[in-house]
Amino acid sequence: MPNIKPISDLRNHNKVLRDVAVGEPVFLTKNGRGRYVLLDISDYEKTQATIKLFGELNKGRKSGDENGWLSHEEVKAHFKEKEDE
Repeated sequence: MPNIKPISDLRNHNKVLRDVAVGEPVFLTKNGRGRYVLLDISDYEKTQATIKLFGELNKGRKSGDENGWLSHEEVKAHFKEKEDE
């Protein structure tokens, strides 16, 4: 179950920060609506790495669409050549 707290609870920030754990963010509301999220740093880094990975995958997809795709055998041969160098 999500951990949701009003932003006014930050007056006692130590108590709120104690509730933040890996995989368990704390959602803060302002005027009854979700506004902020407190994340453990490892969750934040994982999210940033995922965003970067999806960006790179999207570049590869665009490149394949524009320049054509390689077959499995062509990719395998390419890396075999690199291995032999």
